[in-house]
Amino acid sequence: MQNINRHVILTAIVAIFGFVVGATPAGAQTKEARGAVTGVTTSTMTVKVGAQDMTFYIDNDTHLEVRRAAKEVQAAQPGGAKPRVNDFFEIGNPVVVRYREENGRNHALDVSRVGSAGSANPTKLAEGKVTSVSASQVTVAADGHDMTFAVTGDTDVLIKGATKATKAAGGSTPLTTFVHNGDMVSVSYKEAAGAMTASEIRVRVTNK
Repeated sequence: MQNINRHVILTAIVAIFGFVVGATPAGAQTKEARGAVTGVTTSTMTVKVGAQDMTFYIDNDTHLEVRRAAKEVQAAQPGGAKPRVNDFFEIGNPVVVRYREENGRNHALDVSRVGSAGSANPTKLAEGKVTSVSASQVTVAADGHDMTFAVTGDTDVLIKGATKATKAAGGSTPLTTFVHNGDMVSVSYKEAAGAMTASEIRVRVTNK
């Protein structure tokens, strides 16, 4: 079986744990923006996406995915207060923001740090249930139809609550170790030459 080189990142979820399916208004479409942070407060983040500055609103439903444990940051807060977005992100950080347009505002669902602010080939996003998975591809039922994504050595897999053992195994273990039929996932992907290649797979709710 083909071995896939990937990074399994320990994610610290700062707000609500879990992913609720079907809780958004009808017609609310999940979008993704990638760029560099130009401003951040306790409740907003402004990101330069291409030539445009976009402001995202942060609340208790926003997942902040970072590389250090939230409990360590929270322990340092006066009175054990919940960590805020500006405890983790600062101006200049390249980030990916998953968001929905709600009531005329951009509501951030997830904010995560990435290696660069973006490229000419935009990243798209699909969310749904895994219907098939192998070492080299994953199929997801999203938007009423199946979408199949190629998995390469550059595909990142993010799993909430991953253990150190899982992280250590991430460089040489097949995709099927981390992603299973029935899992609820979001897939960031790019299209080229008629094919969709996953750059990142996030397991939201595991079926195991």
